Amino acid sequence: MHIVVAAAGKHGATTEIAEAIATELVHRGLTAEVTEPAAVIEVEPYDAVVLGSSVYLGRWQDSAKGMVDRLWPELSKRPVWLFSSGPVGDPPKPTEESPDVAALVTATGAREHRVFAGRIDKANLSFGERAVVAALRAPVGDSRDWDEIKTWAGSIADALGATPHA
Repeated sequence: MHIVVAAAGKHGATTEIAEAIATELVHRGLTAEVTEPAAVIEVEPYDAVVLGSSVYLGRWQDSAKGMVDRLWPELSKRPVWLFSSGPVGDPPKPTEESPDVAALVTATGAREHRVFAGRIDKANLSFGERAVVAALRAPVGDSRDWDEIKTWAGSIADALGATPHA
């Protein structure tokens, strides 16, 4: 099985989650590639799709939503999983799901949507982003749970009938 793991983000944290997902899928005997959603022209070459986006100010990135807008008829014919990244802290906040997600799940027929904690690295933020982080008192640092991400990727592999490499 060939899976595309498409991820939209601003500062690399969401792509790192996508890479961890793809690594686990490959470990489980599947073929997986990581790319930007805008680079996915068609989904015909893929047996399944994992699509993720960072969430800023409660919204998915335009490139991820655009992939669904362009390809929803094809996506709805394949197994699709969605993930969001962004909440930070312990426990991660905000806890609300992005309002974009319900429509994306419906359009793609996604089997599941998972929210993963994100990462805030002040050195990578613009002045405006630093102001928002300060105003929201968002904690700086990496809140991602790599075991949770690996476990979720493993559940995708299981659903696709994968078997681990020896």
